[in-house]
Amino acid sequence: MPTDCISYQNSGYFSSLINDYLNENNNLDSLYHRFPKLENFESQILEKQNNYDNTIRPTLVSTLQKQYSAISTSVLTKQNIEALALPNTFTVTTGHQLNLFSGPLYFLYKIISTINLTTELKAKYPSHNFVPIYWMATEDHDFEEINYFNFKGKKFRWNTQSTGPVGRLTTKGLEDFFEVYALEIGSSTNSETIKKLFQESYLKHDNLADATRHLANALFGATGLVILDADNSDLKRTFIPFVKEELLHQSSHNLVLETAEKLKDYTIQVNPREINLFYIEDALRERIILENGKYKVNHTKIKFSESEILALLESHPEKFSPNVIMRPLYQEVILPNLCYIGGGGEIAYWLELKSFFAAAKVTFPILLLRNSVLLTTEKQAKKADKLGLSWKDLFSKQAELLNNKTRQLSEFPIDLLPMKEQLQKQFESLYEIANHTDKAFIGAVKAQEVRQTKGLENLEKRLLKAQKRKLSDVLQRITDLQNDLFPNESLQERQANFSEFYLENGEHLIPMIINQLRPLEQNFDIILLP
Repeated sequence: MPTDCISYQNSGYFSSLINDYLNENNNLDSLYHRFPKLENFESQILEKQNNYDNTIRPTLVSTLQKQYSAISTSVLTKQNIEALALPNTFTVTTGHQLNLFSGPLYFLYKIISTINLTTELKAKYPSHNFVPIYWMATEDHDFEEINYFNFKGKKFRWNTQSTGPVGRLTTKGLEDFFEVYALEIGSSTNSETIKKLFQESYLKHDNLADATRHLANALFGATGLVILDADNSDLKRTFIPFVKEELLHQSSHNLVLETAEKLKDYTIQVNPREINLFYIEDALRERIILENGKYKVNHTKIKFSESEILALLESHPEKFSPNVIMRPLYQEVILPNLCYIGGGGEIAYWLELKSFFAAAKVTFPILLLRNSVLLTTEKQAKKADKLGLSWKDLFSKQAELLNNKTRQLSEFPIDLLPMKEQLQKQFESLYEIANHTDKAFIGAVKAQEVRQTKGLENLEKRLLKAQKRKLSDVLQRITDLQNDLFPNESLQERQANFSEFYLENGEHLIPMIINQLRPLEQNFDIILLP
């Protein structure tokens, strides 16, 4: 098995913004509060302790107890929920969409990062309690992003319609989907476990929120993970002052725009609306727009005066749904949270929010990039060794990998750089001569230089192509291995579903990953499966 390690920064799969954040570049200092180092959590604990409204704790605990009332709950999860009532209990949170059957593998890695960080924090700060939270994105309405998963290169899609918050979507119709998927995974002991897990999650629950809670609890309940659905009237009642501020003053808009200006040299992840709230019902989630003193619900005939919408907020706070700008604030208001763990895109939009949090007088959490993982088998690792491939090679883009290996395996140099350098020296002599004549001759020399240099470059390309044909067998083996590990020339964790690996590894899969991930390290983990 290759022995080199790959840092996130050198993997080639993270944006320049995330690389600069991980490198603690000074130009980003104003956009985050504390960098995710174990020693920095002491100050974060003290600040959150002083800034969190402990009167929210009873509501949080009672809400969670209701949400867990109908499912089998581990002793550790029950203890963690009860511990949230105590002022020395804090959370570490990750959020994720309600992807069908968990979606891509990184669903697992987000949650495991969260669980493992709470374990590290407990060891470092034993007088406090730390609870891992999975925040279900039940209010999202982009169903097309979550209605499928990939299994062994095949896409399994749930064909139904959804216009409102996905957490409230009925699971009717998934019986037909399950029949197709069940045929695909066979009838081994592990496949029967997978089938049972799907059936009990999706065919025995009425909506997608309950189904996803069951699935995540079945996979991680033994670790003490607490799963929260914040699409809840009691929790939103605690958030009323912040919603009111957004409706009346739209303060988030200008503050986030100002921060986005500091990120103009990067790709901006999200742009704020004037009002960063949705109006929500079972089959509806549409933006609230302020026009001519009236609050309108986009694409509907629903509208309110200022007094009417404020009255609605007081009587039915559940009808107001935060968007991508407001949702982080909602999370940090209702949870005694220390750290948010997310992917690169999530960390990028959180970096736009610090000034907004400061204005709202809510502690900004530590931002931690989730663990990234490549799962590989012993057979694949042996192939990599036999082909002389390092992990750096395998993480590189395929065209670059094949070109580099062709040059390495060639019996003679393919690089014509010495000839190019020799040609350049010849033309330097010609330019000296040309300088003693007229400008027309200088132009002729320049044209000839361009023509001959281009000719050498074309010969180099043809030589590389010819060598690729000669080495086609070994290059095909390299291509096949990389395609197995990086399907669609993308990260495995963004493509494959966990069930593909559970099929071979069974109940040992998740404990094996938990044992190896270290959330505060910045290495792309390579995990060797039996």
